[in-house]
Amino acid sequence: MHMEQSSSAESYGFGDQATSDVTLRLKNRDGKPEWFLCHSSILRRQSKYFSDLLTKNNLSNPSLESKNCIEVPCKSSEYENYVKLLKLLYLSEESVSDSWDSVMSVLGILRASVALECRSISQSCINYLEAVPWGEEEEEEIVKVASTLGPEAQPLIARLKPADLNATKNVFLSALHCATTVGCSFPPFTDDLKKSAQEQVEYMLLEDEDTPLVVIDEDVKSEVNGCLSRIFTTLATTLDWLLSGFKQSPEAAEQRLFQTLSDVEWMSNILPKLEMMEEFVSNWAIISDHVLGVIQDEKYNSTFWSVKAKLIEVTGKALDAIGYGSVVLPTPSRVQFLKTWLPYIREVKPVLDSKCVEDNSFPHKMDSDLCQNIEGAITSLVLALPSNDQADILADWMKRNEQSSYPDLSEAFEVWCYRAKTAKRRLMVNLDEGDNSAVSL
Repeated sequence: MHMEQSSSAESYGFGDQATSDVTLRLKNRDGKPEWFLCHSSILRRQSKYFSDLLTKNNLSNPSLESKNCIEVPCKSSEYENYVKLLKLLYLSEESVSDSWDSVMSVLGILRASVALECRSISQSCINYLEAVPWGEEEEEEIVKVASTLGPEAQPLIARLKPADLNATKNVFLSALHCATTVGCSFPPFTDDLKKSAQEQVEYMLLEDEDTPLVVIDEDVKSEVNGCLSRIFTTLATTLDWLLSGFKQSPEAAEQRLFQTLSDVEWMSNILPKLEMMEEFVSNWAIISDHVLGVIQDEKYNSTFWSVKAKLIEVTGKALDAIGYGSVVLPTPSRVQFLKTWLPYIREVKPVLDSKCVEDNSFPHKMDSDLCQNIEGAITSLVLALPSNDQADILADWMKRNEQSSYPDLSEAFEVWCYRAKTAKRRLMVNLDEGDNSAVSL
């Protein structure tokens, strides 16, 4: 392939023995020398490295007879890239651009081009790399090369540098809206997009050693609160619709309610990272009576197992937050929440277990770790209540223990007995000492 030179009507070809006046020497992968016949006029025009070298060695007018030899320093691992570069020196700019075929190949040529200061070809490499997708491994190589380029690397740097905080926040909020979308004309597409958005929101909130990707400011919290409100509104609407939906298609009704509860659960997974779990617990506590009033209707006694299992999972998130103190509620609210959900959990969990025993393929088996976590949260919640409230809950638990052994509140019962006796002893000591200022226990 030939390139017409501006200074001459002649056309030179790479390796043309008849017209070459410079020989380049490179070592191949095996460390053995290879010689390439080139033209000083092309080397000067295309490469500042060769131009300076030819001038320094007083090779301003090399002759065909002398075949001046220049040693080109290159690592054996870069040999093929240097050879490709030398051939490209003889092509037009358009032909060079048309020759690019892969990111890794162009990166290799770019490394050689930077070393030999071939500005035009380097720019062509950069233009190509900036315009095509990169894999993770390729991006790491681009980072290394870009650091050696200077101002020319700006198009690559624009893709490599992190987005500013406002741009990142806008992406996060858009992803959050997609992640909490309900009802659309294109369900398969929406489901895939929704799942992807949920995964990326979780990733953006992932805690690591780096600077957080999203800054949680008031704007973000306001948008999250709006999404949470919309999800709970959708849940309330779905519960109101359930009876008519169940008559039309029990399976579709169950799936719709299950999906809504799954969205509620997903929000409960990301809210702790935003320090907004209190909003979730408050909303779940408000809607609890409505949920149980609908789902415990006798017409659903032998169905809706996916929904019934999901309710325990979602409630487990709230119990964990309340029981371990990440959400602080007044005593009456904690007592009410526990008395609302404890009977349901105690009733449904054994039924789900028995169905698993009857049918190994039953898909709604409760995860053992989840059950253990819920049991621990309930125990912790009970022990943080006033003594009389603890006594009421434990007495009711023991009366019903023959019907269900879950949750096991034995630990709470033992601690309550010990504390009750300790409190009684403390009261007697205070009375013996005549301490009328002591709080009446």
